[in-house]
Amino acid sequence: MIKSLKNITVLGAGKSGIGAAVLAKKKNIEVVLFNDEPINSSTKEFLNNYRVKWIEKKYNKIDLDSDLLIKSPGIDDNHQLVKYYIDHSKPVISEIEFASYFCNAKKICVTGTNGKTTTTLMVSYILKKAGLKVKAVGNIGESYALSVALEKFDYYVIELSSFQLDRMFDFKADISILLNISPDHLDRYQGDFIKYSKSKFRINQNMTMDDHLIYNYDDQVISSWISSKNKRLHQNHPVSIYEKLEKGAWLENEQIQININKKKTTIMSIHQLANQGKHNLFNSMAAGVAARVLEIRKEIIRDSLSDFQNVEHRLEDVAKIHGINFINDSKATNVNSTWYALESMQQPTIWIVGGVDKGNDYSVLEGLVKQKVLGIVCLGKDNNKIKDAFGSIVESFFEANTAEQAVQISYRIAKKGYNVLLSPACASFDLFKDYEDRGHQFKSAVRSL
Repeated sequence: MIKSLKNITVLGAGKSGIGAAVLAKKKNIEVVLFNDEPINSSTKEFLNNYRVKWIEKKYNKIDLDSDLLIKSPGIDDNHQLVKYYIDHSKPVISEIEFASYFCNAKKICVTGTNGKTTTTLMVSYILKKAGLKVKAVGNIGESYALSVALEKFDYYVIELSSFQLDRMFDFKADISILLNISPDHLDRYQGDFIKYSKSKFRINQNMTMDDHLIYNYDDQVISSWISSKNKRLHQNHPVSIYEKLEKGAWLENEQIQININKKKTTIMSIHQLANQGKHNLFNSMAAGVAARVLEIRKEIIRDSLSDFQNVEHRLEDVAKIHGINFINDSKATNVNSTWYALESMQQPTIWIVGGVDKGNDYSVLEGLVKQKVLGIVCLGKDNNKIKDAFGSIVESFFEANTAEQAVQISYRIAKKGYNVLLSPACASFDLFKDYEDRGHQFKSAVRSL
């Protein structure tokens, strides 16, 4: 593939597309980048510095006809340019796939419906503490291709979304971590959960017996998929917080046990973990297994997991005002993420929820909402589905058009000892630029109280 590439087209001027375009230029491959919307001035300047040709808003097919199309993950296959390449039997790949053609570093890949970013950062943090030259890239926001173009690392920890995995074919991970699979992005997958699941299962493609798959033994979808395999193609390391296992990772007397290659090690007490809650317990155990596969000492793993600081916008403590705890979980863009957030609440909670619905089934949250939520503030343009789901369960029900309004309403109805939790279970694009913008506006409103 690499030797035959003379020219490529990149679709999308986000971090992914920019990185792919710069890498192509660095490898003396002619490239043109196209973006449907106007490209901002700082991006144009950056592209111009690397002599990357760019086109915005409108295009002629002849200008963008090349050997290969690299598609940004947020753009679906219905885009006219993607259809053109598919119709002409030309490859359409992801930035991750393209970057891997030029990368000899060890690749540790993380996917799942929830916990990807946290686990990616945990693994990266442990490796850094062990003195390894490592970088976290991918869906986390750092371009893998740009790093390959401009930097030199021995290890990459790559967070992978289903959209990225869909356009990865020859890519192979050295270590893969499959955290969980639950309904998400069903709007993109035409409501087909099986199709979405198959995208996630691509995490193990091309792996051999020299490679390692770490997976959630407690997740029924994943464990059924594992058991359906007639032939084991790689080394498997199950992780469970409920069952005692013979290999992988499990709990004994609230101690994390890891057994890799018949070397059983007690890592630490679950009470020593910096990030508490069942979901963070699993993420920590999976990260620990990845570290042990790389033969990192248990003391480094223990120290890393005991002082790890979680990512911004994921169950982030913002402030305590008059005894009311404000928590920013803006990164929870699906129901399953919000389930974990609500499950971790130990005090009565005012829940800020809403945004762009991605085919959500809110029924899975009913039990937790009955148990923990005393008020709901809807933050979105269309809240009817949320009202239908919880209107008969929660008496205090309000609507807000801005993060500031949502915070002020929550502050008014909350009492000392309550939590105010922003965990939207939805995308943010109706009222905000992205989940980060939503989280920042929430934090700014809290600090203005």
